[in-house]
Amino acid sequence: MTYRLHCFGQSGNAYKAALMLELCGLPWEPVLVDFFNGATREAAFRSDTNAMGEVPVLETGGRRITQSGVILTHLARETGLFGGRDQVEDDEILRWILFDNHKFTSYFATYRFLHSLAGKPSDPAVMAFLKGRVLAAYRIWDAHLKHHDFAVGGRPTIADISLAGYVFYPVEESGIDIAAEFPAVDAWRARIAALPRFQPPYDLMPSAPA
Repeated sequence: MTYRLHCFGQSGNAYKAALMLELCGLPWEPVLVDFFNGATREAAFRSDTNAMGEVPVLETGGRRITQSGVILTHLARETGLFGGRDQVEDDEILRWILFDNHKFTSYFATYRFLHSLAGKPSDPAVMAFLKGRVLAAYRIWDAHLKHHDFAVGGRPTIADISLAGYVFYPVEESGIDIAAEFPAVDAWRARIAALPRFQPPYDLMPSAPA
């Protein structure tokens, strides 16, 4: 069975799913979504692919699975890889995935989009607000990583794969130098990059034309 992932290279949320597929050694192919030309807003995409108008979308076994956290959980359950060893670890993994979705990824992704991908100047006050939220979330993760190699259980899990969604894009895209400002996050990022089969986002997924 070959998985099909609706994605585009600039999407860190799609990268979470692509990275999981690759780390697990699963056969998969990308389906490029022309995001910047409005593909996810089209009626056909919302009726046939994802009513929420988002990527990633994973096609598997006649199903279309959406939301990166759900995709990661599904693949961990299906493969037996990168999941928790017991209910306590499962709960901790979910806790970090929710933190990632609500704070760590969400603010950074929005800030990066407005900084370099939106194609128009952004309100300085909005950017200042978002950057403050980005830095606050990164401080929380950096503090955790000063005492732990990974999110949960001393080994990489889908919590780490979720949190890794946006940390491998070029610094120019966000203007935030993770290596300089958050050394523990940078060291963790190197541990993720050392995993067998790791590839950065633009190597795994085709980019959508801007």
